[in-house]
Amino acid sequence: MTRTQKTVFILVAVVALILGLTINKVLSGRNQGNPTALIDAGIILLPQSRTVPALEMTDENGQPLNLDQLTGKWSLLFFGYTYCPDICPTTLAQLRQVKSELPKAAADKLQVVLVSVDPNRDTPAQLKQYLGYFDKDFRGLTGSLENTQKLANAVSIPFIPADTSKPGYTVDHSGNLALLGPDGKQRGFIRAPFNNQKLVAQLPGLVERD
Repeated sequence: MTRTQKTVFILVAVVALILGLTINKVLSGRNQGNPTALIDAGIILLPQSRTVPALEMTDENGQPLNLDQLTGKWSLLFFGYTYCPDICPTTLAQLRQVKSELPKAAADKLQVVLVSVDPNRDTPAQLKQYLGYFDKDFRGLTGSLENTQKLANAVSIPFIPADTSKPGYTVDHSGNLALLGPDGKQRGFIRAPFNNQKLVAQLPGLVERD
C-alpha cells in the first residue's frame, strides 16, 4: 500500500467513524432524550422499568380500577389527599399549568392521577369534586390503606399513615411523582419542587418517544 493509499484509507476510516458517531448521537437523542437536561428538569429515569402491582382501587367515578389498567398514556402518580393544606393544591396547580403549556400532542399522552393517602375521608365523590377545581381530566384513585401503601412502596414514594382518631389530622407524604409509561410500568420519578418551565421543555420529547 502506497503512502497515498494509506492516507486515503485513514481519511475514509476517520470520516466513517465521525459519521457513525454522529448518527449514533442523533438516534440516541431521539430515543433517550438528553439525560442531563432531563435530570436538570427533575425527571429521573430508571435503568430498567418496574412492574406495578395489579392492585384493585376505585376511581373518581366510583368504578373499580386495577393498577395494570393505567396504560395507553404516560401517568404521573401523585400521592396526596383532598384535605391537604399545602403540598397537594400547590402541586396540582403546577401540574395544571404545565399541562396547559404543553403542545396538544404531548398533553394528550399524559394523565395526572392523584392516589389518595387518606382513604378514610377521600371518597370517589370527594376526589372528583376536588380534582375538578384543577382540571376535569385529572384522575383520582382511592382504596384500602393496605393497597395504597403497597402501591406507594412499590414505586418508592412511601407515606406515613395518619392517626385518624385526631380531629383535623394531616398525612405526611412526598411531593414527588411516580412516572409510569404507556405500558403501565414505572419508568422513573419527577422530583419536587417542580420547575414548570423545564418540565414543559422536556416532557414532550419524553412522552412522544413511545
